[in-house]
Amino acid sequence: ETRSRRAASMEEAAAGEDKAGHGPNGHAEGPAAEGRLGGGARLRGCRGFLRRNALVLLTVSGVVAGVALGAAVRGAALSSAQIAYLAFPGELLLRMLRMVILPLVVCSLVSGAASLDTRSLGRLGGIALAYFLGTTLLASGLAVALGFIVRPGAGASALNTPGLGLPGALPTVRKETVDSFLDLVRNLFPANLVAAAFRTYATDYKMLLRNTTSGNVTLEKIPVGTEIEGMNILGLVLFALVLGVALKKLGQEGEDLIRFFNSFNEATMVLVSWIMWYVPIGIMFLVGSKIVEMEDIVLLVTSLGKYIFASILGHFIHGGIILPLIYFAATRQNPYRFLLGLITPFATAFATCSSSATLPSMIKCIEENNGVDKRISRFILPIGATVNMDGAAIFQCMAAVFIAQLNNVDLNPGQIFTILVTATASSVGAAGVPAGGVLTIAIILEAIGLPTNDLSLILAVDWIVDRTTTVVNVEGDALGAGILNYLNEKDKKIREQELKEVTVEAIANNKSETETSPLVTHKNPVSNTSSTADPESKESVL
Repeated sequence: ETRSRRAASMEEAAAGEDKAGHGPNGHAEGPAAEGRLGGGARLRGCRGFLRRNALVLLTVSGVVAGVALGAAVRGAALSSAQIAYLAFPGELLLRMLRMVILPLVVCSLVSGAASLDTRSLGRLGGIALAYFLGTTLLASGLAVALGFIVRPGAGASALNTPGLGLPGALPTVRKETVDSFLDLVRNLFPANLVAAAFRTYATDYKMLLRNTTSGNVTLEKIPVGTEIEGMNILGLVLFALVLGVALKKLGQEGEDLIRFFNSFNEATMVLVSWIMWYVPIGIMFLVGSKIVEMEDIVLLVTSLGKYIFASILGHFIHGGIILPLIYFAATRQNPYRFLLGLITPFATAFATCSSSATLPSMIKCIEENNGVDKRISRFILPIGATVNMDGAAIFQCMAAVFIAQLNNVDLNPGQIFTILVTATASSVGAAGVPAGGVLTIAIILEAIGLPTNDLSLILAVDWIVDRTTTVVNVEGDALGAGILNYLNEKDKKIREQELKEVTVEAIANNKSETETSPLVTHKNPVSNTSSTADPESKESVL
């Protein structure tokens, strides 16, 4: 019986092994099944990766396809009208992005300022202002230093402007530096909010003939205020911030309007998420049409190659080394992991050359991919898109040094200081649109006494340099938002810890009635059982 039971158990064990390791045909299925399961998991992981990063991959593919399209169409000798037709899908992208800038900036700033308490608003605003001005000043100093090291204008004195496909020198309109800064202050306080959505104040000049007592005729330049095309974002930003603080002060009465702006902001972000799926198509035709427009790229690169190299090198050093170091010093976190989630806004900035047009996608990606608090991102990023122009400061200072070397002018320390201060201050009000920094270069050249005739050379390569300029601009905004988000979370944890400590001390004092203030009367007429009662159940009245 023992032998028979042992044989039966061995047969059952063998049958179990056969079921576990072999199929009905006698083939081993264990490793194969595991392999199929592993392959299915890898396939699902690959599909999930593609689904999560579909927009990023499509955007980068759009840039590559745009370069290929421009290189392929260049040999067809298209007319100006045909080039305009080629750029039409890209023009639609720019129009859609500009369409949502106004509601996005105003609503996000109103809701952001209203959601933060006054102490946090003042603290975060002060840190943001110091960060923006500090990084812009660093960028200006880096550009001037690189200009003296590389000397981009040393061998470019024989440039042929008509050969670059430009009509000639720009008309010189001498604008006083003082009037430029006064216009900046005037635009902070727009006289008409509706007009500020599409017009900006600018000073023009009228020449009057004056007869002196000696019979001589003199010309007098009189400043005249005019309105030019372009959104006055600076004035809208200031108004939205003040309105948000005022609604916060109203308390209960202002909550309905705050909810309205919050809902408006969320609806705008939904529109942005829809527009983002058109970005790859628009980018492809924008990049392709820009490549077709240039008449002689080889002549352009060989003539202005040192200037292009110096500008892009400055952008690489500032955006790839200095800004990440500042982020790491403030947060002790990996900055490149943070930037990895912002590939789509960077590609949009590269294609559109507009910080304002990149703002919708930047807000969407920095909240979803990097987990930045909505109150921080929608408060800081619109301000940064208007105020923080690190890439533009590098581009403008390098252009000023290049034109000085082109005209064989040795800059003295006073002129260098003027370039740094003027570039830092004027970049605050620079328009976040393509080629907006060229107007600021004219202000810098006038401030140091250099001719503005050579600005046409800057315009010749603006479409190349302006792309890395915009990428560095939006990178500075994003890292600033990440730093402020980290500091806000850290401050919140400190406040919670202090609150816990205060609560623990209050409970400990309730255990002993003799240690409390004599002004506190305890209403608990329990005799000896009071020591066993819950200390939090005691009721005290001052």
